[in-house]
Amino acid sequence: MSNFENKICSRAELQQRVAALPKPVVLTNGVFDILHRGHVTYLAQARALATAPGSSGSLVVAVNTDASVKRLGKGDDRPINQCEDRMAVLAALESVSLVVAFDEDTALETVLLARPEIYAKGGDYQMDAIPEGRAVLAYGGQAVAIDFEHDRSTSKLLSKVRQAT
Repeated sequence: MSNFENKICSRAELQQRVAALPKPVVLTNGVFDILHRGHVTYLAQARALATAPGSSGSLVVAVNTDASVKRLGKGDDRPINQCEDRMAVLAALESVSLVVAFDEDTALETVLLARPEIYAKGGDYQMDAIPEGRAVLAYGGQAVAIDFEHDRSTSKLLSKVRQAT
């Protein structure tokens, strides 16, 4: 097992592993099917929310399981990469401190287990309109929408690949 794979944790160990991380903890979630520039830029920005002067902070990434991705309706062939592979690629990123899978339709249960100081999503989300954002705000945390710096998506990338074949 590679060292970065130590960053992958089960839901059962999530609370204990998060408690051991440098604070503040930022949590984000998503599919992260085919990692691209938009993803890595967003994850670096999310981690930066935790690295104010004087703090090292941590970034926890909750990843949709394959079954959860299927329910999102992104297409019959999605996800392209299996959950364990998506988690390993994310764990290898310097900006990521911990990776955990979730099988529900939203990451709410994972957020409530981890209780991050900051919950982050992409700029297309209204943070007080999603259950995870509302939950974090309710216990006094921050919910932050990060504007997209690069107009990239796995769906657009797959469309481009399919048109080329």
